[in-house]
Amino acid sequence: MSLETFASSRALSLGVELELQLVSTHDYDLAASAEDLLRVMARKDVPGDVKPEMTCSMIEVSTGICNDYAQVAEELEALRAALTAAARRLNIGICGGGTHAFQDWSERRIFDKPRFHYLSDLYGYLAKQFTVFGQHVHIGCPGPDAALYLLHGMSRYIPHLIALSASSPYVQGKDTGFQSARLNSVFAFPLSGRAPFVESWAEFEAYFAKMSKTGVVESMKDFYWDIRPKPEYGTIEVRVMDTPLTVSRAAAIAAYIQAIARYLMIERPIRLSEDDYLVYTFNRFQACRFGFTGSYVNPETHEQRSVADEVEASFARIEQHAIELGCDEALGELLRQVRDRRNDTAWLRERHGAGMPLPELVMDQCGRWMGGGAM
Repeated sequence: MSLETFASSRALSLGVELELQLVSTHDYDLAASAEDLLRVMARKDVPGDVKPEMTCSMIEVSTGICNDYAQVAEELEALRAALTAAARRLNIGICGGGTHAFQDWSERRIFDKPRFHYLSDLYGYLAKQFTVFGQHVHIGCPGPDAALYLLHGMSRYIPHLIALSASSPYVQGKDTGFQSARLNSVFAFPLSGRAPFVESWAEFEAYFAKMSKTGVVESMKDFYWDIRPKPEYGTIEVRVMDTPLTVSRAAAIAAYIQAIARYLMIERPIRLSEDDYLVYTFNRFQACRFGFTGSYVNPETHEQRSVADEVEASFARIEQHAIELGCDEALGELLRQVRDRRNDTAWLRERHGAGMPLPELVMDQCGRWMGGGAM
């Protein structure tokens, strides 16, 4: 199968996808309620889309093609309000967070859709363990070669995005010690990790053709890379973020990605090199494990500093671009939280560490997401 033609898109346009947890309001364990919720949502007029995900205890919502932070925030809020009303009618809870704190993966049911059954047959128990919840952000690109420059340039910011969005410290009822344990589930898939280092679309088409001939892949959906090109949309898709606990934080993180993309596209500050990836997995692990206090190695200078210091420095680099995009106020709030070493994992551990049982913690997560409010 050949690679799709890279579609035309508006440069720096934004699209946001959020995978969400569906829980019982009785015990706050995951509930197989996706079909019921999707049936109710099908009758509602909302922006974007609401669709099933791998197992029956999760859904994915997505905005339409947005211009900026303000539009993303408005559409996510409209989706949140409509989903909350539907969930209350069905007596279920909805929350963000990269993992459910205490669910048993073996109890999950695969959603009845041919692709999900295919993936379940192929990956076995990994498919049920893939009941994890992420935020994906699409950025419109002016052309396929520019998309690959943006993809490789954005790879330096993967630790930043992991630390900012981390919200998955608990797995199967235990504290993993990680800020983002969700990505360990993603890493189990054989076609995960980083994209190959090719700088032109012609080289990428040749790579895809070789992979396709092996019979391993049929489309870009088969790659679970941290960042992947999406030729049918004319975008790159950034996929490393945990789903935040509020839609306001999700919108702010999308705005941060858009500002980085503008900085990379206009200033072209990086000379791309395969050596950028020498420390990629190390930096990624440090951010997953330690969040803001992890170590970040600059792939070009080899300087080491904390992820928090590197994130803070990135805000200075993109400040003018954030002003041009109208998202400087939202990024200002995000920066204040970086300086306080606050992310959603800190919020979760603070409560459970003070003695809150995990079911009550999930209940609080639902209250935070369904009630809206500050990031």
